[in-house]
Amino acid sequence: MWHNRIKHFLANRHIATGAAVIAVAGVFGGIALAAQDRYTLRVPNGPAFSEFKGYENWQYVASSQTEMGLKVIAANPKMMAAYRSGVPGNGKHFPDGSQIVKIEWTSKKSDESPYFVMVPDKLKSVSFMERNSKRFAKTGGWGWAQFQYDAASATFTPFGSDAGCGYECHTKVQAKDYTFTAYPLR
Repeated sequence: MWHNRIKHFLANRHIATGAAVIAVAGVFGGIALAAQDRYTLRVPNGPAFSEFKGYENWQYVASSQTEMGLKVIAANPKMMAAYRSGVPGNGKHFPDGSQIVKIEWTSKKSDESPYFVMVPDKLKSVSFMERNSKRFAKTGGWGWAQFQYDAASATFTPFGSDAGCGYECHTKVQAKDYTFTAYPLR
């Protein structure tokens, strides 16, 4: 559509206006090209961001709060089905293909609520776990990937040196198939 406008301006000898339209299109096109494609990121020897496409629409498992932030934990349909069937409390493992995401924000007090409530503020990180007993055999069948978010540049950066970056921390809950998050009563 903007190509037709340029042709019209140039055909009517509105060179200055046509040049301005081309310049504006170039600026906006450059901004669009400069935006980070997070789905090209990967933790070395570990899961790629692209393996978790659609995570924004997964069902929530639970939420959690730290001194400085709020987290929402969500899981893909395969993992949600396992949670509903009693895993990991029943002693079984999550099936291969299970994926979980932890989205973490800094928190702030709501200025709108009539009572005290903390709400998400700035995105801090997105962390993933993927169950693949063959690919991640050395780390209890799980691969971990964490991506820190920089609000100033609107970019993600992989955190950790490999897929086992969360293994040491999660060994504390090995009996619960390396997951901290329980599926609370609804």
